Amino acid sequence: MESAIGVLVSQFKTYAGSDGSADTLSRDEFHRLVKSQLPNFVKNASDPAAVDLLMGSLDENNDGELNFLEFWQLIGLLASKHGGFSQ
Repeated sequence: MESAIGVLVSQFKTYAGSDGSADTLSRDEFHRLVKSQLPNFVKNASDPAAVDLLMGSLDENNDGELNFLEFWQLIGLLASKHGGFSQ
């Protein structure tokens, strides 16, 4: 599990650091991350409108970016769904 957490943190930092703050994912960074890293886990990962809706549902402070804790909510939801755990 430690290596999985390391990969998640590393990928977040890689995508977050591509255009602006290395601590948050902008809209474009989030789109690139989802399309590249989660195409089989996020329904309609190639649809910008669907990814915008997903980002909006995760953006708890409504600042237009995702911090790591907001992003982590997505990872938890995807892992729960993938594992067949009830929500």
